[in-house]
Amino acid sequence: MVKEIDAKTTKKMVEEDDDVVLIDVLGEESYEKRHLPEAINIPVNDERFEEKVKEAVPSKETPVIVYCADPPCEASPKAAKKLEEMGYKNVHDFDAGLLGWRRAGYEYAEGTGPERLSMREL
Repeated sequence: MVKEIDAKTTKKMVEEDDDVVLIDVLGEESYEKRHLPEAINIPVNDERFEEKVKEAVPSKETPVIVYCADPPCEASPKAAKKLEEMGYKNVHDFDAGLLGWRRAGYEYAEGTGPERLSMREL
């Protein structure tokens, strides 16, 4: 079952657990403008979404956090559901997304970064 989490929990999980994979499920343009630190970009509407997730997160036991823009955004719940259907056991939806991150007082990362380049190569 997908667990909804808040900004504080998201930040803590990413900082304290090296195994956590944080996925921005919005499009490339959004990711390049702003994303959460340590996030990789795998857009939920990418036709190769499942394939890219399997390459980025080979173990179904790995904790995965997905997020999108804000609570009304449907991309992260859609991605979380897909991950569950793919057999991932530890899926979290940071449903407040980019807006919730900023409201919590945390900074965004910008640009493509090495993590984005590695996803582009998949």
